[in-house]
Amino acid sequence: MKEPARAEGTQFVKELPERFNELGSFIREQRSSARLSLRRLSELAGISNPYLSQIERGLRRPSAEILQQIAKALRISAETLYVQAGILEKPDGDTDLSRHIFADHHLTEEQRQAMMRIYLSFRHENDDVAEGQRQVAHGAGAQGQDVEPGPPAATAAGNGPGGNGRSPVAG
Repeated sequence: MKEPARAEGTQFVKELPERFNELGSFIREQRSSARLSLRRLSELAGISNPYLSQIERGLRRPSAEILQQIAKALRISAETLYVQAGILEKPDGDTDLSRHIFADHHLTEEQRQAMMRIYLSFRHENDDVAEGQRQVAHGAGAQGQDVEPGPPAATAAGNGPGGNGRSPVAG
């Protein structure tokens, strides 16, 4: 009975270093696309050069704080690194637009920040609208009302009950 448990544990142990290697490779790719040397990134992130090298080679597991410092230095979202490190789950179906915005070196820092503010305001606005629609549907459904959208209500000047069947413009 102990053998299968050890096999599962060994597989788990193999997955962790693989995740660290993927994280390190991802950081190295981001550093390369930002055209930063290992030394420069370590200075910007406030960590030692050897420690960053070990992270990139998958030999060390950085804390969330260190990942945040690296993300800030690379001008990418900390969430992106958290997902790579396995701290957060990858969002399902969504592209990481913020990562692409911050990785675009054709934009100035001010332009990147402005784009992120606009993008996030649209996301929040759409989330608020969707939440409001869910609440309306849930509230109407809870009262036993039909929640399917129907035709607009007829007016006295239109074809509804009591209307004359003529358009108000037609005279």
